[in-house]
Amino acid sequence: MKEIKSVSGINDKGGDSSLKRIGNFIKEARLSKNQSIEELASDLKIGAHQLEAIEEGNEEKLPEKVFIKAMIRRISQKLKLDTEFLMDELKTERKEVKIEEIVEEVSKKNYKSRQSKNFNPLGFLIFILISGFLGLIASSLIFNLFSNSQNQTPKQELLKNTK
Repeated sequence: MKEIKSVSGINDKGGDSSLKRIGNFIKEARLSKNQSIEELASDLKIGAHQLEAIEEGNEEKLPEKVFIKAMIRRISQKLKLDTEFLMDELKTERKEVKIEEIVEEVSKKNYKSRQSKNFNPLGFLIFILISGFLGLIASSLIFNLFSNSQNQTPKQELLKNTK
């Protein structure tokens, strides 16, 4: 079964996780400032192995998620990175998606849209005929109702009223 491994959250053990993307970003920033892992870790008072684990996106070597967030915040501030962007990126969690699920969902939507577009012209014609027939019956009933009360001449009405 084919799978699309999309980017997943910090709890992801493999693949291209948000922690790995953030780690790459941090590593590039650290290297652009010509700092070693040991120097930056010492400045931040964290273990070099933890900084290395963040840069590699290896959550198994790191403490709980709340501590990872705090470390990333401190690292990004020290390296003068966009802290809010990194925090938002860390929150981004996506699940694995299977191609079959996508294909099935798209085909269901296509089938429903085809059903709504296929209207039956014969059914429409029958509907129009029945509506017209009912309209004729209703109008003839209304005409008869009004014509019975208006067919009397004024003399007949006077005679009717005097009796």
